[in-house]
Amino acid sequence: MRIKTTREKRILIVKTVFRWFLYLLIMLICFVSMNAGTFIKPILLIPVAVCISSNTGELQAAFIGSACGFMIDLSCDKLLGYNAVILCVFCVITSLCYSRLLRNRLINAIIITALISLIQGVLDYNFYYDIWGYEDSSLILKHYTMPVILLTIASAFVIYAVFHLINKFLMPKPHLTIEEAIKNFEE
Repeated sequence: MRIKTTREKRILIVKTVFRWFLYLLIMLICFVSMNAGTFIKPILLIPVAVCISSNTGELQAAFIGSACGFMIDLSCDKLLGYNAVILCVFCVITSLCYSRLLRNRLINAIIITALISLIQGVLDYNFYYDIWGYEDSSLILKHYTMPVILLTIASAFVIYAVFHLINKFLMPKPHLTIEEAIKNFEE
């Protein structure tokens, strides 16, 4: 592997710091937008956590999942830590899947966001309404939970595009050795 110069190291550090600053800024913007408006709005922090977890290691994914989960708990007025545990586990699984099995594609992000949204929505419905035997609790599932899940999946398209743009310009690119460059050129 090629040895990086000090200038390249500085540029890498600046790009990494700026990329994480943008990640945190997007998380804050999503948190603020989740606290405004009506009850039927997408949970924007789920696709944000998926997009960040797809490009990071397991430790960073666990931290991002926990942070996004705590923000969801605060904005949805849920038990503090409930969504943090759920998102922490799913973000680590997402990071492992992307590092070993999946490519960073839109369809993969949409599928993972749909799975996490569906599991989180069904668990919320079961623990907050269904388990207590409220009358007509199925109306909450039909009129609130399912539209929120669908809006969350739809918002993943826009959020993925934003993160793809950020990662395209600020993600570090691997250096090739001369042998690897010649091998790629011959193929």
